[in-house]
Amino acid sequence: QVQLVESGGGLVQAGGSLRLSCAASGRTFSSYAMGWFRQVPGKQREFVARISRGAVMKYYADSVKGRFTISRDDAKNTLYLQMNSLKPEDTADYYCAAGPAATSDYTSVLNYNYWGQGTQVTVSS
Repeated sequence: QVQLVESGGGLVQAGGSLRLSCAASGRTFSSYAMGWFRQVPGKQREFVARISRGAVMKYYADSVKGRFTISRDDAKNTLYLQMNSLKPEDTADYYCAAGPAATSDYTSVLNYNYWGQGTQVTVSS
């Protein structure tokens, strides 16, 4: 089992940057693929980015490609999301998630087993 705790959210002006962190408990962090999702109240949780075991593969939603970077430090049991050139439409609660290495649809919330409690990101115009 993995417990996940996000941090690093906050208020930032459009064009600014934030780095989110997700600290994982347990000694099996490296065995999971990890993802970031975000959710606006009243809307479904949406995929943002995914990183495979060993950071071999990275995937991004089209809306964040070129602006966000996902990374992981298995020695520190930590997942990161570097967010640059932030836009007001990036405002949401951001969640990290852990799931199996192989999945048919890495964008689906159903394919992740463990979730953090979320961290709020607000981008002002």
